Amino acid sequence: MRAENVDVVVIGMGPGGEYVATRLAKAGLTVVGVEARLVGGECPYYACVPTKMMIRAADALGEARRVSELAGSAQVHADWAPVAARIRADATDNWDDTVAVERFEKTGGRLVRGRGTLTAPGEVTVSTSAGERLFRAARGIVLNPGTEPAIPPIDGLAGTPYWTNRDAVAVEQVPESLIVLGGGPVGCEFAQVFARFGGAQVTVVEAQPRLLPGDEPEAGELLTGSFDAEGIDVRAGVSAAHVGYQDGQFAVQLQGAEALAAKRLLVATGRRTDLAALGVGAAGLDEQAGTIEVDERMRAADGLWAIGDVTGKGAFTHMSMYQARIAAADILGQDGETADYRAVPRVTFTDPEVGAVGLTAVAARRDGLRVRTGLARLPSTARGWIHKTGNDGFIKLVEDTDRGILVGATSAGPTGGEVLGALAVAVHAEVPTERLRQMIYAYPTFHRAIEDALRDLSD
Repeated sequence: MRAENVDVVVIGMGPGGEYVATRLAKAGLTVVGVEARLVGGECPYYACVPTKMMIRAADALGEARRVSELAGSAQVHADWAPVAARIRADATDNWDDTVAVERFEKTGGRLVRGRGTLTAPGEVTVSTSAGERLFRAARGIVLNPGTEPAIPPIDGLAGTPYWTNRDAVAVEQVPESLIVLGGGPVGCEFAQVFARFGGAQVTVVEAQPRLLPGDEPEAGELLTGSFDAEGIDVRAGVSAAHVGYQDGQFAVQLQGAEALAAKRLLVATGRRTDLAALGVGAAGLDEQAGTIEVDERMRAADGLWAIGDVTGKGAFTHMSMYQARIAAADILGQDGETADYRAVPRVTFTDPEVGAVGLTAVAARRDGLRVRTGLARLPSTARGWIHKTGNDGFIKLVEDTDRGILVGATSAGPTGGEVLGALAVAVHAEVPTERLRQMIYAYPTFHRAIEDALRDLSD
C-alpha cells in the first residue's frame, strides 16, 4: 500500500476535530480529516442540538400547563410531529452531513470517509468502503474519536431492540411507555421530554443512590421531586438484573425488586471509546485505558495530540472546542494558552435546569481541600416568590476556606445554566468570596440568590 504524505491527519471530525482541521487547513497545511460517521460528530446530529430542540418543545408544554396557577386556563394538546420535523429539517438535514463536508473542503482540507487507526508513529491507516489508505503525517496526528454509547452487560439485553440516544433522537412517534436505564444528564433529559409529550408512564432506573450522581446531592433530590410531580417514576439505588423482550414489550427485572414493563427501553448508562481499535498502542499508549492522558497543550505523545471526550476532562462540546483551540495553536508553533480545568461548566437541560461549575463539595474534600458550603433555595427568594409555579431550584457554593475563593458552584432552577455564567467567572478568575459579597446583584433576578448563598456561606 502506497503512503500519501500530508502535514496533519485528524481522526474524528466532531466539533473539536473539525475546528482543528479547519484552522490548520486555513493556515496552509495539507490536512486530511478522517470520519467514519458524520462530519460534525454527535453534537449536531444526536446530542446537543436536536435534544435541546426536543427540550425546548417539552418546556413549552410544561409552562403551558402552569397557566392555570398564574393566568386563567389553557388546554394543551401535545404533538410530536413538528418536533420530529424540526430535528430533520433544521438540525440534522435528515442526518446528512453534505453541508459540513463542503464547508471543510472549501478551506482546503480533504475528507476521507472511513475508520482511522494508528499503525505506526506518524502513520494512519484508514479503512474505507473502497479499501485501505495509508497516510504519513509530517507535522502530527490529532485524535478526536469521540465516544459510543456504553452498553452494560445486563443479562438478556443484547439482541433486544433497545434504544440509545441516537435512536431516541430520531423517533417520529412518542413511545406509549418507556424505561430509561441511567439517571445521568442524558437519561433525565429524555425521560422528561417523553413524559411531557407522551402522557404515559416513564420510569428512570439509576444504580447510584440518586439522579445526577456526579452533581451535588441537592440536584438529584430536586429532580426527583420534580419528576415525581410530573408522574415520572424514579428507581434509584437499584440496577437492572435481566432484560427480556417479547411481543413488542420489554420486561426489566430489577435486582431484588419487581419487574418493570414498557414498550421501549432507552439505555443511557454512559459512553466509551475503544482505544485498542484506535491503535494507540502504536504510539506507545495504553490500549486498555479508558482515556488518553494529555499535557497542558493536548500532547499525548511525540507528534500526537488528543482532544475531546477521549481525554476524560468532560464529555462536552465546549470542552472539545476548548482543547481544539489549544492543540491547533501548538501544532502551528504558536505561543498560546495552556489547559486550565478548574472552572469546567456543565448543564443538564431538565426543568428545573441544573448548571454546575468546578468541584462539588465531595470532590473538593477528596482533593484535600478544606471547604464550607452556602445554600440558597430559590422559592424563598424574591424572584422565586414572584415566579411562583415552576420556581424550584437552589444556588450552592463551595468555598476553599484556606484561600477564600469558590472552587465550585451549582445553579439549579429556571435558566439555571444562564445564571451559572456569573459563578463560572468567579471560579475561573478565583474572585475572593469577600469581593463577591461586595457586589451589587440586580433585584429581583434569579442570580441574586448568589448573594443569599454567600450570606449562608458566612453564617
